[in-house]
Amino acid sequence: MKFLAEINVMPQKEILDPQGKAVRIGLQNLGIHQVADVRIGKHITLTLEANNESEANEIVTNACNKLLANLIMEEFEFSLQAL
Repeated sequence: MKFLAEINVMPQKEILDPQGKAVRIGLQNLGIHQVADVRIGKHITLTLEANNESEANEIVTNACNKLLANLIMEEFEFSLQAL
């Protein structure tokens, strides 16, 4: 079966996000003062083959743990959709 994984990788809440801070300041400079906080992350899509959803879940978790997310500073979440 084919699956589509939609993965979001974000800095942990305890970690400073200098890129998000720069965007927030830029928004304020543009006159958009209603934004209180900005966090910048990554959105990754994977199309993969697996025998079932459980196996696909395991493959995506393994990919995130080993390569796609730096678990010291980032956290991830994902959803799977059968294609």
